[in-house]
Amino acid sequence: MSQPKLKVKKGDRVVVLTGRDKGKRGEILQVIPSENRAVVQGVNVVRRHQKQTAQQEGGIVAKEASIHISNIAVEDPSDGSPSRVGYKFLDDGRKVRVAKRSGETIDD
Repeated sequence: MSQPKLKVKKGDRVVVLTGRDKGKRGEILQVIPSENRAVVQGVNVVRRHQKQTAQQEGGIVAKEASIHISNIAVEDPSDGSPSRVGYKFLDDGRKVRVAKRSGETIDD
């Protein structure tokens, strides 16, 4: 079974649409395509018990857990509201992502 193409990538600014963190905004730190999930900065923060290692202190650590792709939407560059993502070819032949809401390009 092939992986579906995800329209979000690391570094994108996103808005959470549902769940306990609804309305929160953050940047994608990691995308996990095999599970259709992403880790968003400051969203879905959980507390984990961590064993002490040479590099890290032990104790209870707060860190971001992954969130399903369907629960986030890319932030529209023009006004910051959630938008779906489409694709468009520019005159020079480049394929860029565009916000369906305003038509503005997301990629630089």
